[in-house]
Amino acid sequence: MHPKPGMGVDIAANLASVKAEMAKAAEAAGRDPASVTLVAVSKTHGPEALRAAIAAGQRVFGENRVQEAEDKWPPLKQAVSDVRLHLLGPLQRNKVKRALELFDVIETLDRPALARTLAAALEQSDVRPDILIQINTGEEPQKHGILPKDADAFIRGCLDDLGLPIRGLMCIPPVDEEPALHFAFLHSIAERNGLGELSMGMTADYPTAIRFGATMVRVGTAIFGARPAVSG
Repeated sequence: MHPKPGMGVDIAANLASVKAEMAKAAEAAGRDPASVTLVAVSKTHGPEALRAAIAAGQRVFGENRVQEAEDKWPPLKQAVSDVRLHLLGPLQRNKVKRALELFDVIETLDRPALARTLAAALEQSDVRPDILIQINTGEEPQKHGILPKDADAFIRGCLDDLGLPIRGLMCIPPVDEEPALHFAFLHSIAERNGLGELSMGMTADYPTAIRFGATMVRVGTAIFGARPAVSG
């Protein structure tokens, strides 16, 4: 059971504020604000919050878990045909088939075994979601992602050997380091590999990410408020 939106959270006003800040950051960087997509991170928030965001015009959302998305998104996507859903959390290989049915973008391709499983599943499927490769720019052992030293070879293998629809890269910088360094680093990897999409930047740092070329920013708390506690 998903909780209702927190008291005092005006999702429509929050969306407007985030979009205004995004436009300001894009214009300051000499970019078209329309070149940056807002991914509203809706993990742990229930259908009532999602309907409020949809009513306010938001159409792109992000979830961390296949099971949670499966529980709440199918009826919403059926009701609003232009909603797009991004997978932002780690993907288990045994959930690849369901992920392909649910998500329009998979942002977290993070290892060779998953790449092979995705390629095999796509051969048997008539869907073709965009895929981003997650790069562990901080080389943090507790985080998922391809290490920077392996990034170029992994990207080429996914594109040339497996024929995956790789569109870009994603990263989550270390919390105790300057995010701009990681955003610039990710941008350089994408640029030399001819990839156009960059998913980087969250509530605390999305204006900086836009300055360094983000084409997608993942914002949750600034839109929906603090995530509700999950019992169990």
